[in-house]
Amino acid sequence: MASAVKYEVFSENLAEGVHNLDTGTIKLVLTNSAPNASTHATLSDVTQISNGNGYTTGGEDTQNATSRSGGTTTVTAVDVVWTASGSMGPFRYVVAYNDTPTSPADPLIEYWDYGSSITLASGETFTADFGASGLMTIA
Repeated sequence: MASAVKYEVFSENLAEGVHNLDTGTIKLVLTNSAPNASTHATLSDVTQISNGNGYTTGGEDTQNATSRSGGTTTVTAVDVVWTASGSMGPFRYVVAYNDTPTSPADPLIEYWDYGSSITLASGETFTADFGASGLMTIA
């Protein structure tokens, strides 16, 4: 997976108790519009790709959970796979947000830049692969 970029508002939201990264529903959405880490704060700031052909507006659940070892907490997630049922995209960025809070609603967490736009043909898949490092590590 590409390197994660944290939205600046995430640290404030975390300190203010907006996020419960163990029980909150963290979802991934796809966009082809460049995220702005310093000014974007909620999902409403993100222009998602069109609904359909294998993509559902609002994104997919990462089934996140947390685990701690000493003073380091890892937020784990399952890989999210999109399968195109027609032309899907283009998209370049995968954005993570928390679907649980209501104030603010749908706060942004981080995004990944894949370097260039991706369009899937029918039957092709795209996987957001978190590997052993999980969604994030907080030390």
